[in-house]
Amino acid sequence: MNKPFLFPAAFSRRAVLSAVAAVSVIVLLGTAPAHAQAWPSKPIKPIKLVVPFPPGGPTDTASRIVGQKLAERLKQPVVVENRAGASGSIAALQIAKTPGDGYTLMMLATPTLLAPHLYKKAGYDTTKDLMSVATVYDLPIVVVVNPAQMPSVTDLQKLITHAKAQPGRLNYTSSGVGSFGHLSMELLKQLGQFEMEHIPYRGGVPAITDTLGGQVPMMYADLVAALPHIQTGKLRAIAVGSPQRVGVIPNVPTIAEQGFKGFDAVSWGGLMAPPGTPKEVVDRISKEVKAILADKEVQDKLLNAGAIANYQSPDQMAKRVMGDYTKWGKVISDKGIIFE
Repeated sequence: MNKPFLFPAAFSRRAVLSAVAAVSVIVLLGTAPAHAQAWPSKPIKPIKLVVPFPPGGPTDTASRIVGQKLAERLKQPVVVENRAGASGSIAALQIAKTPGDGYTLMMLATPTLLAPHLYKKAGYDTTKDLMSVATVYDLPIVVVVNPAQMPSVTDLQKLITHAKAQPGRLNYTSSGVGSFGHLSMELLKQLGQFEMEHIPYRGGVPAITDTLGGQVPMMYADLVAALPHIQTGKLRAIAVGSPQRVGVIPNVPTIAEQGFKGFDAVSWGGLMAPPGTPKEVVDRISKEVKAILADKEVQDKLLNAGAIANYQSPDQMAKRVMGDYTKWGKVISDKGIIFE
């Protein structure tokens, strides 16, 4: 029969308690969460930056510009991965379910921010299931007309007068149903109490092409797509949706300046992280992004892609996400723009 183990008499009660405490510390250290370790890790562990759209667009371009600089500053590889589909909601849902260890980020863009309103089965809530890290860029949108089709329309009020003179017969286009251009024009129509018919296209390129060809006389377009044609005079810009004028077309007034005080419609992008990502990691990445966007070379590269560098902190970005989610969600709901 085995005898019970007894501590020798030489072991004091204090010594026993100290030994137990030491073992407890070892156990706790062995099971410490990953974020308690140094970030970024050594040996090197790549950081994945997910882009919820195909290669080539402004979101992808901005991600590669910022990703390269982030890799240089952190001395850590940043791998850009395109994961497109359903306005970016496929990627966002996966990110929302990814462990928050600091090694996965996503470049959020406005369509992905609003996708839970547009898609019944998006499966995530942008305001709750993703963590804001830093805004990166603004992508201004602009109302353009074909000057050959609408020679007398040189500003927003003339457009509204023209639309009211022929209710329901004037068409406009955008890059698609539920696109930011579509939503912005629907809000403007509601505020200005005028009617136009939306002719959606599958993407900005075919929409611009038919606006140039006169099949549709006007468009609410991303500035990146419209700018070359504005510069050649083939399209006339009559208003920008941002609160301030845009540097590359400084003579084009804002919608707010043309009778719609407070109007603000800007598509934008920013870094988000999975839920549970440690605050110190979020703050570190945000700090690096702030420094990156202060670089004139980076600003110029983004501008060449049609985007304007715009840093906002995690708290500022979270407020912006909430504000846009609520504001544009109401427009989507009021207009019944819902996809299965």
